[in-house]
Amino acid sequence: MEHSNAAENPPTMSELLDYAIEMHTHGRLDEAEAVYQQLLSITPDEHTALHFLGILLHQRDRSDAALAMIIRSIELSPPQPAWYNDLGNVLMERGEFAAAAGIFSQSLTLEPSDANVWNNLGAALQRCERLDEACAAFETSIALNPEVSHALNNLAALLSAQGKDNEAAEYYCRAFVLEPHDGKAKNMLGIAYYKLGRIADAAEIYRQWLFEAPGNATALHLYAACSGVNVPARASDDYIEETFDDYAKNFDDKLVGDLSYKGPDIITQALARFRVPEQRLDILDGGCGTGLCGPRIAPYARQLVGVDLSSKMLEIARQCGVYNALHKAELTRFLLDHPAAFDVIVIADTLIYFGSLDEVFTVSANALRPGGLLIFTHEQASDITAHGNYQINPNGRHSHDTDYVRASLKSAGFDVQTMDAVEIRKEFTVPVAGWVTTAVK
Repeated sequence: MEHSNAAENPPTMSELLDYAIEMHTHGRLDEAEAVYQQLLSITPDEHTALHFLGILLHQRDRSDAALAMIIRSIELSPPQPAWYNDLGNVLMERGEFAAAAGIFSQSLTLEPSDANVWNNLGAALQRCERLDEACAAFETSIALNPEVSHALNNLAALLSAQGKDNEAAEYYCRAFVLEPHDGKAKNMLGIAYYKLGRIADAAEIYRQWLFEAPGNATALHLYAACSGVNVPARASDDYIEETFDDYAKNFDDKLVGDLSYKGPDIITQALARFRVPEQRLDILDGGCGTGLCGPRIAPYARQLVGVDLSSKMLEIARQCGVYNALHKAELTRFLLDHPAAFDVIVIADTLIYFGSLDEVFTVSANALRPGGLLIFTHEQASDITAHGNYQINPNGRHSHDTDYVRASLKSAGFDVQTMDAVEIRKEFTVPVAGWVTTAVK
């Protein structure tokens, strides 16, 4: 510590303490420790120096000495809730969770509105397996300050461990959308805002993404979905290819595991109801992806063909070993180019990327032989009065009115045989309502 005239004007105790704390704050621990020790050599019961030297020693893994100093500082000073919180944090790091919970509670007795201490109490209670109390502590922290990210994440993790995944996702998303957004993926921010029902905020994220990456297919599609501006008749080829190339590696685990995807079972059951002969049919798996449907429908196929826009998905589908041919192509173009080529066309969870279904049904009829079957799933639209026959949802997927689906099939030359309500998958653990339809050309 430098003074122009140190001999004539030695620093006061207060100045020495301020200097030590400043050095401590800036990570200059050797200098800070020396001054704390100097102060305590003069006044052994200087409680502030004791307290912060205790914290410094804990930072240097001298926890036993640190603990004794911090406890002594609290005994010597007027009640200070922040100091109890410091002691609780040291106890937590020592693994003394029950003691830490008691100390955090003492801090809150002095200052019950400190959201950070409520979060710390929740963490200590959770480590003590007092889960209901921990949950209540985290909730109190969040009620006092909705932007305490640690409390949001801690409560989310606790709920997830209890199998309450949908509730957990809510809190994870609330934490993720907190500022600053720097370094956070735009697509994940958009998804988080969508989960929270903050669609306008999601749209703004996608607008910013477009500003940073003009023409980005994913940003274009999802901005349209969330804003309602320039909504495409169907998802662009670039969007589909970009999205599913990115998903390909973990797609099956994500779809079947996290989302409880039931498409292959639904399609196979619908096909089996018609008692079609085994190994006699030419079947097209439209939007085949990684081939989840392939092994289920292969027993009925003389020739099984798959088509998809994602080359990386097709690479995985090829490993199934059940497809006679796999084509990288847009579905409607492929159907148009293959007249009367198939006995059965199955389309699982692919029409969600189409708005109007008129064209895809017409070209499906073109690609089927007389008496051929079209089996597909679609999501149930929730608000047809506001949107018409179909709607694009903020997640970028379309849903359709069943009356519209029937009318469009009839116009394309199909007779609807069955249309059954099904749960297609889950989204944020909530079932997605849809339909499986079988129609005959």
